[in-house]
Order: sequence, then structure tokens, then C-alpha cells
Amino acid sequence: MKYMLSAFLIISLLGNDLSAYAQKNMQQIEVKVTPNGKKNGALIQLPDDYNVTNKKYPIIIFLHGKSKAGTDLSKLALEGIPFWLDKGVKLDAVNPVDKKMYKFITVMPQAPSFGLKPKEVMAVLDDLLKTYRIDTTRVYLTGYSAGGWAALMAVTESPAISKRIAAVVAMSPTTLDDKNKKQFKLIADAGVHCWYFAGRLEPHFMETVHAYADSTNKYGPGLAKTTIHHNKHCCFKDFYDPRYTENGMNIYQWMLQYKRQ
Repeated sequence: MKYMLSAFLIISLLGNDLSAYAQKNMQQIEVKVTPNGKKNGALIQLPDDYNVTNKKYPIIIFLHGKSKAGTDLSKLALEGIPFWLDKGVKLDAVNPVDKKMYKFITVMPQAPSFGLKPKEVMAVLDDLLKTYRIDTTRVYLTGYSAGGWAALMAVTESPAISKRIAAVVAMSPTTLDDKNKKQFKLIADAGVHCWYFAGRLEPHFMETVHAYADSTNKYGPGLAKTTIHHNKHCCFKDFYDPRYTENGMNIYQWMLQYKRQ
């Protein structure tokens, strides 16, 4: 019995250490994920100078894939932006337009299941605005798979939502609801720039991305940028790595080019 208790204690301690490791360089918070106030967990990283300034910061809301939904926040660090933050990588970037260095508030909300719906994404943003100094002209959405779906669903849901978003990076998004597929004009009306990613070895997602990019450019020529890589439905962290660039820009520099007026 003594040895069983000791083994249980060791496993418990290891579990706690692994959980802490998975959230290194990020804080755990709770955010509202429904307009009526239901909360779920999220990870957040504030700029390293946040507590010594009074300025407002751009925000990236990162939306995970289906397998990372639930209540175990440690899963978020296995892919995408949290993977790099966990390793101490900085997302600070120079804006190609004004040549200034920007630091981000980066928030990674966890959906209870699948991905956050448009009103839930906005509930997260509204809740964060009550607590943190956010530059509302620079709200960026990004996600992969179900998270790409969540980002695109938000900007094709209503003018009230689209006009709050400066840019979107959607990687291999799952299929949008039929209503939203017909509302890409909302993206153009709001002037939201979108960077789409998909792999040649995931033909369904590649076809979907081409359709969404075409719909974006149909109503707003030049608003959509597309990257077709050679991966399957995986490896999204490769493109969230700040060292990954196209035309001299990573996705963080690319987003900073765009702001709401």
C-alpha cells in the first residue's frame, strides 16, 4: 500500500509538472465564451513591457483545432501559436508599413467543443476589453482546422463583427455553414484582408481554401492571399513559426500591415 501511494504521488507530481510545462510563458485565465456569461479556460501572453507602459497593444486571438477543445489547457501548447510561446519564442514584429516594432497581446481561448461560434468569439473579445489595454484597430483572428473555421465564420457572420477585425489568417479551415458561404461580401465591405493556407495532400481543404479565396477576391479584389504547401492536414506550427516568411514577411508582420480606421 505504501508503495502504491508513493507511485500515485510521483505520477501526480509529474502530471502537475507536465501541465505547468505546457503553459510555460503563458498565464491561465477564464474568459466568457457565450454572450450570457458562460466561461471557459484560455491562455494569454502579455507583452513583456505591459506592466511598465500605459499604451494599448494589438491582439491576436488564436483559435485551435477540434482535438484541442475541452477543458485541458495543456493540449493547446501542442500546436500553433501556443507551441512557440511555450518555447519562449517572441512574436514581436516590425510593421512593414510604418517600420515600427509591435508587441502583441496573444489570447488562446479553449472551446468547450469543436470551435467557437461567431458570437462566442466576440464574447471573448468583449470580455478581454474589460481587463486589458487592447488596440481595437488591430484585432487579428487566426486559427487552423476548426479554428480556421471559427475565424472565417466570425468575419462572414454579420457586418457588426466583420468591421471589428483587421485581418484573418485561416489555415485549412473546415467547411463553413451554408449561410456563411454566401456572405463573403461582408469581408469585402469591411476590408478584411485574409491569408489562407492549405496543403496539396489534403485535397478537400485545398479545394475549400481556393473557393474561399476566390469568394473573397470576387467582392474585394486583392483582399485574399493564398499559400498552398506540401503537407497533409498537419504541421500548422511550421507556419506559425516567426521564422517562416513569404516575400520577406511572417504572418505577424503581414497582419500588422492592416488596421481598422
